[in-house]
Amino acid sequence: MSVQFATLGILGSMVAMMALGLPLAFITMAIAIVTTLLVIGPDGITLIAARMYSFVTEPALLAVPMFVLMAAFMERSGVARDLFNAMYVWSGRLRGGVAIQTMFVAVLLAAITGIVGGETVMLGLVALPQLLRLNYNKHLAVGTIAAGGALGTMIPPSIVLIMYGVTAGVSTGDLFKATLLPGLLLSGLYMVYIFVLCKFKPEQGPALPEEEVLSFRDKLRTLKSLIAPGLIALWVLGSIYGGISSVTEAAAMGCIATFAMVIKRGLLTKKSLKESLDETLKTCGKLFWLSLGATALIGIFNIMGGSRYLSGLMQGLPFAPIIVVIIMMVILAVLGMFMDWIGILILTMPIFIPIIKSMGLDPVWFGVLFCMNMQISFISPPFGPACFYLKSVAPPEVSLMDIFRGVLPFIVLQMVALGLVMAFPDIALWLPQQLSSY
Repeated sequence: MSVQFATLGILGSMVAMMALGLPLAFITMAIAIVTTLLVIGPDGITLIAARMYSFVTEPALLAVPMFVLMAAFMERSGVARDLFNAMYVWSGRLRGGVAIQTMFVAVLLAAITGIVGGETVMLGLVALPQLLRLNYNKHLAVGTIAAGGALGTMIPPSIVLIMYGVTAGVSTGDLFKATLLPGLLLSGLYMVYIFVLCKFKPEQGPALPEEEVLSFRDKLRTLKSLIAPGLIALWVLGSIYGGISSVTEAAAMGCIATFAMVIKRGLLTKKSLKESLDETLKTCGKLFWLSLGATALIGIFNIMGGSRYLSGLMQGLPFAPIIVVIIMMVILAVLGMFMDWIGILILTMPIFIPIIKSMGLDPVWFGVLFCMNMQISFISPPFGPACFYLKSVAPPEVSLMDIFRGVLPFIVLQMVALGLVMAFPDIALWLPQQLSSY
């Protein structure tokens, strides 16, 4: 069987089975098994199983359930409500101030949880009713929350970064360091956009009513609720950036600290503990089933020489390396409109990463670009999972089309930030270089 024919057959089978609505994990696994039997025979199943085993025994994967459980505890601890209430009062009489503070809270939650779904739901439950009560334009309100919730992809600790590091064979700690500045750049663009929009169109984001504006002393009192989650985020990220602990060790300590915070607040019940553990198992089960299926498919594809074929095809293009990277970004963006990020990651990175390395480009920088691209996919129609997460907790008067319309300006800002990091790689690489020199 020629590589070209096999590649077309695999792609055609995937598209046909996805059109039937079958789960991606079982699609990839089924195609991998059938292709293995056709190309190698029954003995090839052992090779694929060995590849899957080597993937799931990667030590860095231990951080995934820790961060997911940490996010589940955070979701049930009321920390999102406390963060929003603490920052809400600081918006004062600034037009669009509550939306800007909501984005700031989104950054803090991303630095604590790293889970897009949980963060979007928390913000939707806490911030959206307040924004609508204050007569914010509903498209601005839902766009702010959906885009802010998707920051969990970029701001460490991010599950996307951990999975990319495992797949691409690069340091997760370096990835965490590299995405910090691009993540802050993106959130800064969001805040500037909200400020400028509300300055020139005040009706889009009214200021707080006079009776809700607190004195400076009262505002300071609200900051008490920031101490516990702030210390957890500082410990997790500070220990990683400072070289005190690995990502996995930091995740374990962060999980313990979050568990202690829930106990201290008196919110630990048998029901909440069971729900947190169930959520962690379901999320990790989904991630690992998708990973196993895609790993099996990529394994047989590599044995057939498919990766070498596609790499040669890409490298044979008469373009400069940056144009090849742009082509990759377009491919990822199109896939992101229809597929889950983990499927895209496992299917494309084993092909793209060797090409990136052969062109002399930094895979850590490319990992930042990948995460920024996946963040676009989280809010881009028609898949846009963050939009569906938000719709699940939004009031009836907010339709899914309202959410899709609201995220469009933020998608443009995401593309601008992606272009800046592509044009100026030091935005991503400066911090890892500085921290590695100490």
